[in-house]
Amino acid sequence: MSTERRQKTVVVGSGPVGSLAALYAAQRGDDVEVYDLRGDLRDPLTVPLNFTKSINLALSERGINSIRHANRPDLLESILAETLPMYGRMIHRERNGSLFEESQAYDIHGRFIRACDRALLTTRLLSELEQMPNVKLFFHHKLVGADFKRKLAWFEAKLPSNKSSNGSSDGGRNVVEVEVSFDFMMGADGAHSSVRYHLMKYARMNYQQEYIETLWCEFHMTPDTNFGDSKFRISPNHLHIWPCGNFMFIAIPSTDKSFTCTLFMPAEKFEQLDANPHQIVPFFRENFPGVAGRLIMEDEIERQYVKNLHLPLISLKCKPYHFGSSVVILGDAAHAMVPFYGQGMNAGLEDVRILYDILDTLPNDRTKALAQYTAQRHPDAVAINSLALRNYQEMSHDVISPIYLFRKFIEEQLSSYLPSLGWATQYSRISFGNESYSKVEMAARQQTKVLQRIIGLTSGVIGISVAFWILRFMRTSPVFHRFAKLIREVRAIRSVRASTAVREIRTHR
Repeated sequence: MSTERRQKTVVVGSGPVGSLAALYAAQRGDDVEVYDLRGDLRDPLTVPLNFTKSINLALSERGINSIRHANRPDLLESILAETLPMYGRMIHRERNGSLFEESQAYDIHGRFIRACDRALLTTRLLSELEQMPNVKLFFHHKLVGADFKRKLAWFEAKLPSNKSSNGSSDGGRNVVEVEVSFDFMMGADGAHSSVRYHLMKYARMNYQQEYIETLWCEFHMTPDTNFGDSKFRISPNHLHIWPCGNFMFIAIPSTDKSFTCTLFMPAEKFEQLDANPHQIVPFFRENFPGVAGRLIMEDEIERQYVKNLHLPLISLKCKPYHFGSSVVILGDAAHAMVPFYGQGMNAGLEDVRILYDILDTLPNDRTKALAQYTAQRHPDAVAINSLALRNYQEMSHDVISPIYLFRKFIEEQLSSYLPSLGWATQYSRISFGNESYSKVEMAARQQTKVLQRIIGLTSGVIGISVAFWILRFMRTSPVFHRFAKLIREVRAIRSVRASTAVREIRTHR
């Protein structure tokens, strides 16, 4: 009988990215331990770290493909069964005093993204992990130290107890320090990652963090129960947007027929409303037509605005993502991004797939594999991070811009009627494919240059055509000829008067 010790993999973070990473490791025969600062998110009493339900997730091809490659029968199908297809954006505006909705499809070929509840997704992944005999889950464990050379980690564990060891009360939990050895650690513990903090002591990490000026506040739109059975108040197959230039209100459907809504707005505007709470409802009436009173009761808008936190949005980049053969960071721990492209979770899930694709090709050299992972993934993370920042302008403003809509139309027509050109919108490449983010960004730039040339050439041709038509009209129009004759007569009279004046001056001399 073989007595070879199996590799021990420790995953810090039990969210979607950490849970999927644990599944990949366990599928390859590792003994896996998952540690999380929080309690089990399947427990309704567990409060997320940001004290909100959090922004509903948009699950797209990259995330779906990564879950598919976990090779767990029925896992993907059970997750997709808890999602809702969103075929496009629904733009809400007011026109001539009436409410107006405009649907903008994400894709000319009918493809869609999926509205996904973060808690449901996490629950499904954790339940899958619990079925595996080589996986152990540890909650209420805070990473407080790590030695990535000796491959040791220390966790502050809160164990159930009425009193701590010294007799003092500690909220019903006894705090002890636990030392854990490992062969490989994966940090998927979010933007404020403890693994990354300790990794910085070993790797020469370049690190950049930015809080953008926009904050967000969550709202909840309940189902419509006016006629007995619950139903959606607005279309369940769209991401709804009320665009207002530098701020916006969005609504994403949930399977319980409610909507998770989010107000994105500059901190300065939040401060103005905070100082004048009685202006909250009028502000909604003025800027988000149909929301106040129709979709969310006015008193609920004010109550939720005051009760729910106004939270910051962080954009984070760092490099490298690893140290030696012992540790790597994934998801938000490596590249937190603003949510405006709906790619934060999808990029994190894709991290897992790409990491293990590389590890599988270099099974005997994890040091080289992790270095290759950082080199390959960092440009993609930088690209999607930048695209996410820029997409706020598109969602809050460009969706009602004629120039944006014209360009989108041209790109979709080229994609549909000239597929041999390989043309596709940037959004389609990002959301419905698995091409690397950096290559998508490069392709989008090239398409932009081509479109600018086409539009410039078209404008020139149109200008020449208009000028030719005007000249032709001038030559054939009786009105123009009469006008030209009048101009000639005026000029002749002026010439005669000028000549007469010159002769008079000479005569006087």
